[in-house]
Amino acid sequence: HHHFSLSHVHTLFSSTNVILQNIRRCFYKSFITELMRSSHCLFAAFLYQEYRDTSEQQEIEQRRQRDGLPTAGLGSESGVTVGSGVTVGSGMISPPALQLQLRNTGRSLSLWQNLEAVQNSGLLSRLSPQESECWTGWTDIDAMFELVTSEASYYKSLELLERHFLQNSDLITSLSQSDIHFLFSNIADIMKASERFLMDLEHRIEESLQISDVCDIVYHHAVEHFHVFISYVINQVYQEKNYRRILQENTGFRESMAALENQPKVKGLSFTSFLILPFQRITRLKLLVQNILKKVEENTEREINAIKAHQELERIVKECNEGARKMSRTEELISIEKTLEFKSKSVPVISHSRWLLKKGEVLQMTGPKSTRTMKSRKLYHPIYLFLFNNLLLITKRSSNGEKFQVLDSCSRSMLRTEDMEDQGQMLAFVFVLKLLENQEDRPVSYMLKTSSMSEKLRWICALTPNRRTRFLSTSTHQPDSPQVQCIQSYSAQEPDELSIEMADVLHILERTDDGWMMGERLHDGERGWFPCRVVEEILSSEVRAQNLRECQRIQQAQGGQQGGTRAASRGRRATKTALYSPTWINQSEQEQ
Repeated sequence: HHHFSLSHVHTLFSSTNVILQNIRRCFYKSFITELMRSSHCLFAAFLYQEYRDTSEQQEIEQRRQRDGLPTAGLGSESGVTVGSGVTVGSGMISPPALQLQLRNTGRSLSLWQNLEAVQNSGLLSRLSPQESECWTGWTDIDAMFELVTSEASYYKSLELLERHFLQNSDLITSLSQSDIHFLFSNIADIMKASERFLMDLEHRIEESLQISDVCDIVYHHAVEHFHVFISYVINQVYQEKNYRRILQENTGFRESMAALENQPKVKGLSFTSFLILPFQRITRLKLLVQNILKKVEENTEREINAIKAHQELERIVKECNEGARKMSRTEELISIEKTLEFKSKSVPVISHSRWLLKKGEVLQMTGPKSTRTMKSRKLYHPIYLFLFNNLLLITKRSSNGEKFQVLDSCSRSMLRTEDMEDQGQMLAFVFVLKLLENQEDRPVSYMLKTSSMSEKLRWICALTPNRRTRFLSTSTHQPDSPQVQCIQSYSAQEPDELSIEMADVLHILERTDDGWMMGERLHDGERGWFPCRVVEEILSSEVRAQNLRECQRIQQAQGGQQGGTRAASRGRRATKTALYSPTWINQSEQEQ
């Protein structure tokens, strides 16, 4: 008997839609949570840290097989449990047909193509040769499936961080509010972003056994929600420093933390391995999308979505890296400036556009350069070099070792080096450093001796970066340049070193006889030194050529798409494509 206006009807339907979306969201959250907690759930065996190790180890094993090397014998068994639909009210809301799980048997990751449900469906026989045959045995759908399963594993680890550490009353009551913020930062926002992302990925898999795409979802979430990663990663500089401080000063926290880390559910993993999860995930996510991009058919909507997602993730990872570096670099410059004493002309060290590249002691050779005096210790005087990206300071350490007296300085662009290796064994570790225009506006040369062959080469490469390296860069597209794969993670100890992760593939630029290499990582072009012991040379020319082709394809694909996504990358919200809209709605957004 009541008359409703169109606005009343619209309001009623909008409210109903929000309620249904929230019911659906709550259902998915409870379903995912139940999936993770289930005692028979295969995922329960894997935290994200374990997934990363297993995934990277499998990449290494696949490459070793192609190189004809013995492998560690990773098992190949995998499988999933097929879920059944659940009716809620009058509508059908089915949990994903494929429960996204990893089997612990042989520590092998599940492939989409090996799932019982997929094999029984007959899908594999209907796929095109391009989709069903690949030298790794991974199709683009396998690559998409790994992205989803790994996100679920990541969310499980975040939940453990929250429930086991953040919600532990003994641990939290031992901390001040500022220390809680230093340690956990915006982890609640990170968890919310992962929950939304995982929900949409799960919903996509529910739609069809043959996963249509995931990169459209990745792109949407990267633009709309992944900005929370940037602030978290930038805060990590303070996070690590304050964690060490709290451990030293706070007995209650130290005892609570030791007890929590020893509990079986943590599986022997440290608290810090949970704190670094967000940065590990956002960088891994970029690589997973890159893996999809390598495998999708060219000139398709899938490829366009993969390129857009990759570019957006690359922007986020770059902002994370630059933000974190900026914080630590500024602190480092302030610390260095406090130790410097200028003899005559003072040089301002602290600058937003300056950072340290290398520092260390070398020996300056003085006096007549005869063979007889070469052996005299009086010939050598220690000096200490501070090399920044745009400036070199030549200093002398004070008697107490805490201060450095600046003897000379020069713009980095005005430096030249000359290796003396061909001048005889006596000069094997010696090189000449030429300052074309020093602080007194005149040319000067220094003959310097290092402690090893690798240290000499590292100084030469840092001082004069444009000199030709022994091997050419990947940008020259040489078909058979030397490549290595990382088999043991390495954290950089010096500014000129490169932190590398297991399974990273690097192009070799320099190699020394005493165990060091300078390489360029294929997936991001980052360069630096690392010890030879943490890498294996890629022997197969086919694998090397494949790596280069894939690298070039990504570069070419991105080159053709740069203009299309630049507006969104500058911070504008992404326009939702007809193919994809999120499966959840934020009520506050709906009301606007």
